[in-house]
Amino acid sequence: MSSATFRIWRGNADGGAFEDYTTEVSEGMVVLDAVHQIQAEKANDLAVRWNCKAGKCGSCSAEVNGNPKLMCMTRLNSLPLDQPVTIEPMQTFPLIRDLVTDVSWNYEVKKRIKQFAPRAPDAPDGSWRVEQYDVERVQEFRKCIECFLCQDVCHVLRDHRLHDKFIGPRYFVYTAALEMQVLDTADRVNDLANEHGVGYCNITKCCTKVCPEEITITDNAIIPLKERVVDEMYDPLTKMLRMFRG
Repeated sequence: MSSATFRIWRGNADGGAFEDYTTEVSEGMVVLDAVHQIQAEKANDLAVRWNCKAGKCGSCSAEVNGNPKLMCMTRLNSLPLDQPVTIEPMQTFPLIRDLVTDVSWNYEVKKRIKQFAPRAPDAPDGSWRVEQYDVERVQEFRKCIECFLCQDVCHVLRDHRLHDKFIGPRYFVYTAALEMQVLDTADRVNDLANEHGVGYCNITKCCTKVCPEEITITDNAIIPLKERVVDEMYDPLTKMLRMFRG
């Protein structure tokens, strides 16, 4: 057993400060273990959101030493414990208290995206026939646990605060899962360009780097959506074809 110091943000929307807590740590512990231990022994009123402690619910998102992470999946042996470990709430969303932020904006954004609109069944038994390739293409996007770490690290939301114009990487993944679904008939291209702000993303791949599910957000979701917008709305050949068809 050894001890480590954790510098945890304490406060609410009106203000606050970091407070240092020293606690015993042992092999195999993760950041969330240390936070729970501090909560039990030294700070009973410390607010922290968590649920599964298995990296699947996305609840315990925070910033550890300045990096957006799931606390339950961040092992202490991966951190320099010879100096205080800084733990603070996500910066992109309004602070409620201590390590807990209000992520309800994300659920409101999801409501604005056109829902799945399947084509009519193409088989006599009322089912569809889909190629395995088409199934696998969107499977990666379904791994998302909505931890919102990608939203937190995205500079369009974090630095520029364009929450009213930009839906963020998580919901480009969600939109890509719909747009690339071979059965879907809805057209979201105009919304992507004008309502959801896909053009604001400059593909720095910061969202891909922090994803705990290792979804290739930038290359497999955002860039293909950008290409669709360009093809549909700005490609001169496509415009010419539309003129002749009209």
